Formats: sequence, C-alpha cells, structure tokens
Amino acid sequence: MVRVVESAVIDVPIDDVWRVLRDFNSHDRWHPAIAESAIEDGQPADMVGAVRAFSLTDGGRLREQLLRLNDRDHELTYCLLEAPLPLYGYVARIKLRPVTDTGQTWWQWESKFTTPSGEEARLSALVGNDIYQAGMRALEAHLRGPSQRSATAPPVRPPAEVRGPVPSDMSGRNTTPYSPVNQADVKSTGILTAGAIVMERHGGPEVLQFRQVEVPAPGPGQVRIRQTYAGVNFIDVYCRTGYFDLLKPPGVPGMEAAGMVESVGAGVTHLSPGDRVAYACGPVGAYTSCRTMDCELVVRIPDWFSDEIAAAGLLKGVTAGFLLHDLVTVQPGQHVVVHAAAGGVGSLLVQWARAIGAHVIATVSTHDKAVKARQLGADDVIIGRGADFVEAVMEITKGKGAEIIYDAVGRDSFDWSIAALAIRGHLVSFGQASGPIGEKDIGALASKSVTLSRPNYGHYTGTSALMRMQSERLFDGLQRGLVRIDPSAVYQLADAARAHDDLENSRTIGSIVLKT
Repeated sequence: MVRVVESAVIDVPIDDVWRVLRDFNSHDRWHPAIAESAIEDGQPADMVGAVRAFSLTDGGRLREQLLRLNDRDHELTYCLLEAPLPLYGYVARIKLRPVTDTGQTWWQWESKFTTPSGEEARLSALVGNDIYQAGMRALEAHLRGPSQRSATAPPVRPPAEVRGPVPSDMSGRNTTPYSPVNQADVKSTGILTAGAIVMERHGGPEVLQFRQVEVPAPGPGQVRIRQTYAGVNFIDVYCRTGYFDLLKPPGVPGMEAAGMVESVGAGVTHLSPGDRVAYACGPVGAYTSCRTMDCELVVRIPDWFSDEIAAAGLLKGVTAGFLLHDLVTVQPGQHVVVHAAAGGVGSLLVQWARAIGAHVIATVSTHDKAVKARQLGADDVIIGRGADFVEAVMEITKGKGAEIIYDAVGRDSFDWSIAALAIRGHLVSFGQASGPIGEKDIGALASKSVTLSRPNYGHYTGTSALMRMQSERLFDGLQRGLVRIDPSAVYQLADAARAHDDLENSRTIGSIVLKT
C-alpha cells in the first residue's frame, strides 16, 4: 500500500477555500491538469455518491466518486472509479484547518492506493507533485485573483521545518522562556506566535495574565498543536496557588486541551499533521492557542467527538473511568456516594456508576444542582454534607452505610464521609475543593476497617499504552450511551482568571473550557 501526503499553508481564508473544494465539479476551473468535468446523471455536485467524469489536458479520462463531505470539519473523501493509470484502490481525503492567528488555511491532501511492483515511486511522485502540490498552488492563485496567477505568484508554504526539542529541566517541566515574539524571526526559525495565559507568580486568579508567547517547532518525539479549546480543572487551581508543585513561574498552566496537529517532529508515528487530537496530562501548559509538547500522551479523537467536548471531558472522563474500574471495581447493587455530583468528574461518576448498576447517592450544595444530579440518574440526592448527610445515607442503606464514597470536596466532607461508610467501606479522596483535610489519625479508621485511597492521575495515565486504554474506554462509554458530557461553560482564553474565580466559588455546573 502506497500513502501520499502533501500539505501546505495558503494565503486564503478557510471559508473561501472550502466553498470551492466542496463543489465536487469545480476542479476544471482551477486545476491546471483538468480540461473539463461534469457530474453524471445531473446529481448535485456536493451530494455524497455523486460521480464526476472528467478529462485531463493530455487527453486522459477519469471518473471519481464523492464518498464523504463534512462541512463542520472541512473534510471530503473521494475514490477513483476509472483512470488511465494503475492506481488501484485509490481513496483520497482533503482536509482544511484555519490558521487562526493569520487568516490563512492549512490544507492536507492525502491518498492511499496500490500499484504494480516497481511503479510505487513514479506514481507517488506524480500524484504528490502533479496533482496535489500543483493543485494547491493553482487554487491559491485562483482565489487570490488574476494578479496572482503569474509566474511570480508566491508558492505555497509547507509546514515549518523540524527544529530542536523544547528545553526542559530535570523534572520534565516545560522551561521554554515565555517572552515577546520577534515576528521577523518566525519564518527563519519555525517559531510561531500564540496567545497564552502566563503566571508570573503563584496566587489568586489575578495572577493569570494574557500574553503573547513563542511556540517552537517540534523536536524529535514532539508535536505542535493548534488548540481550539483548553479545559479548566481544579488541578489547575492547585497549580496556580502552588499547592501542587506543577509549575515554577513564569509559565503557562493547564493540563487539558484539544485541537489539530500542525506539525510533527522526527520519530512521531501515531500522529500526522491535520489529525484532530486531545490530551489530558502533564507537564502543564495547556492555556494557549498553540503548543509544542511530547507526543506520547496525545491521542487522536473520533470524528463524532467535538473539540469543545474533548477539552471539557477527556481528563474528567479518564479520571471517572479509572476511579470506577481500576482503583476500585464498582459492582451492581452497591451503594455509592458521589460528592459534588453536579461537577465535572462527579457528573460522570454518577452516570457511569448508575450504568454499572450501583445505587447512586449524590450530594450537592444547591437545589439547582440537585435537579442536575437527578437528571444524571442519581437514585437519591442529598443537599449538604454534614450530620444530616450521614443520617440520610444510613436511612437509605438501612443502617449499613455506603460501600464506596467518592470525595473530591476534602476538608468539609472527609470526616462525614468516614461516618457514612459501611464496614470495610472504601473512601476515595481524589480532591479537596474546600481545602486540605489536614492531619488525621488513621487509627480511627480501624473502627470500620476503612480503606482510604488518594489516587494520583499520572499513575493511571503515565504511559502511551495506559492513556490509550483509558481514552478508548471513555470513547466506548460515550458511544454506547453509558455517559454523556454536557455542553460546557465557555470562557475566552483571556478570561481565564474569571473562569477560575467562578470555579472556586461554585458558580458553575459541569465543565469549563477556554476558547483559544
């Protein structure tokens, strides 16, 4: 099997490029190799299944069929039905992505086919140069007007050449300096400009400041991602305050984002330019419109999974998955308490535990959040987490207590959670939204033979194989309808401080994302 991939950045907005390309019969108006073309049987030129019959300037005749057209993602796929060349099983895909900070369009044109033995190199070069590269240059000139169709028209610009890796210290933190960009150096160095949230020091939300930063070309084993959304999580708050030693200022916070691969470094095999991807991992640095990072924990996302939902739900969904299936295995019929049940991870825990067959008891802080928890499928909902909560759990469980309690609240709920556990119950303390739990006497846990866990996200996602397993389990759960991720509260990247303030003060329901 031969695979040909060509890509370029052209100086035309994406909507203008897509308006031409989605017309499956437009190529005779802009491609220099096409003489004339017509859609068979009078079908619309943008109808999936339409066949175009066309002739080349050298007299050859071909027929191609439109297999897929996706206006949302600016992608189309087609196949070759008849041709004078031995391109067997030829299937091609065109996909476009906006270069958001310049108004340009990134275009990838790729195909797979087989050829007679010994013809691979010749036919690959013909397809890549005479069809794809020639077509991209010609369409750019066509859309930019007659003055650009001369021999002096600027050529298409391939993605930046691979340069050295992002420097890091021994801890693995990204230590690339966050300094103003010299625009004159961009073309010569491969460095791009990006808007980002930079912390000059630890502190309150006010330390999150919008800045322009440099984004280097990817080195070996790295990818550069043009991000569309970044997720906001409580771990980012801990990072901002310095409670978790994740970022040494100055630096960019954030551990979760989605977007498109802009370029890849040497040795990257599982990702290609144009792939839609997401990640939910360290090191921090996600609050930016473009980022270069190690590729190992970056995963491709399905076509049906939007960037916004991926940025909102990958970290939370993976967390819910390992809390329910790996740290402890929830069983049908068990009583499971989920604190903060209307929050990002809590809402997924409620749905997934309910799908397993557990009896889910949700706790929330307001009546509006109680309604949300009911909609998610909780069997019982309790407002508050004090003595009344313990009494309610004991009543629901007929005095037995809950087998498992998931607690991301921390200081305000920890002792009450212990009181509400069953004998040999398991308390999973995976967050501290209300503050640290402080020093505890573990001897008191012996009264119920309590198991206490404090899981670390990285220990369940720290390798490519683990992250792939966790993300695929989440994608499967979403496709099967076991869980859903609701639309997020969307803030602009520059409003990251307000997003943090709202999150810390419980003014949000569900997930938060920053639109980059």
